[in-house]
Amino acid sequence: MQNGSQTCENPEVLIIGGGPAGLAAAIAAYDRGCRKILLLEREPRLGGILQQCIHTGFGLQIFKDELSGPEYAQRYIDQLEQRGIAYQCDTMVLEISEQRLVTSVNPRLGLQRFQAGSVILAMGCRERSRGALGIPGTRSAGIYSAGTAQRFVNLEGYVPGKKIVILGSGDIGLIMARRMVFSGAEVLAVVEIMPFSSGLKRNVVQCLDDFGIPLLLSHTVTEIKGRGRLSAVVVSQVDERRRPIPGTEKEFDCDTLLLSVGLIPENELSRGAGVKLSVTTSGPLVDERMQTNVPGIFACGNVLHVHDLVDHVSEEAALAGEAAADYCRQPGLGLPEEFLLLEDGYGVRGTVPQRVAKQSLQGVLRLTFRPSQVFMNAAILLEADGVALQESRRRILTPGEMASISIRGKQLATLRDKKKLTIKIIES
Repeated sequence: MQNGSQTCENPEVLIIGGGPAGLAAAIAAYDRGCRKILLLEREPRLGGILQQCIHTGFGLQIFKDELSGPEYAQRYIDQLEQRGIAYQCDTMVLEISEQRLVTSVNPRLGLQRFQAGSVILAMGCRERSRGALGIPGTRSAGIYSAGTAQRFVNLEGYVPGKKIVILGSGDIGLIMARRMVFSGAEVLAVVEIMPFSSGLKRNVVQCLDDFGIPLLLSHTVTEIKGRGRLSAVVVSQVDERRRPIPGTEKEFDCDTLLLSVGLIPENELSRGAGVKLSVTTSGPLVDERMQTNVPGIFACGNVLHVHDLVDHVSEEAALAGEAAADYCRQPGLGLPEEFLLLEDGYGVRGTVPQRVAKQSLQGVLRLTFRPSQVFMNAAILLEADGVALQESRRRILTPGEMASISIRGKQLATLRDKKKLTIKIIES
């Protein structure tokens, strides 16, 4: 049973967000020796988005087991409660100062202020809305984000419609295509403006191909029709510059349009704390320990960059939790003076981390990014100040799946006198 009214005065580590990132960060901080930990979650229950993800496929890497979203979350919630880590649900954080003073409000406890030794940002992300797309047409009912529809079906027992078109082939859109079929609805098409799916290949196969749902690549919705309730959408093919091609319009009679058109990290609180954000990822700029430019403020999970797998979120969050606990023991460390800067090269978007403290160039350095397009039989090339350092061949690289490369041993040590590390993709 979850208790949402625990508190911890002046916590050493304060975590904002009780989803998979926040839970893993709290547990890692505790296991690092920190005991004064407080986790704040705005929803009535812990678990974040996992609570509505009833499909399986979670935990294959961390638990070596195929779990549903709620099952995966519960394993972390159980660990949190076994350790006696304090947390509050129904708690909205209003502000974070650069000095790590956190202001929140809770319906039972009222306005609260916590002076934290370190803060971990784990607020997750939100879906891009229709307003951000500028699709012309009426303001009819029956248009939902894919995540909202997922909540309706899986948590509240409502089926949003009977004839569905889905715009965007992100993972949640693909999963909802299958879920709507299971709910008795007809999915007419999944429409994707890019020439490739933005979701995992396994989801394209299991959620579309296995159910005969067409995926229309290089297409987009160009008009919405309906008075009161959505009655149809017009879909058009697009050219290489993503502009609709006249004469390619096709009308789909439907009562529901689901939008799966991208996720945006929730960084309003981060901006207020003076955290610098990446133009590419829309998340904080961080170093190899997930520390932002503000000393003592760390970030992890989808608030940092949008992930494909929750297992990777948990691994990244554990690193942030350990670093936040270490910072509380030595708050005078602040930020290192010398950094190796990381730069996106050709074919690479959103490398994380964006900088590495030169004093930390030992052991293993893992870099993650998304390819900007589909590459076949290509190589990931690392260049240090313009000189090739390491090359890794890959059979396929796609924007729908995060890529990674690790640097170890002597190669890592050679970077101590370098200024910039560039990651690029070389086509065969």
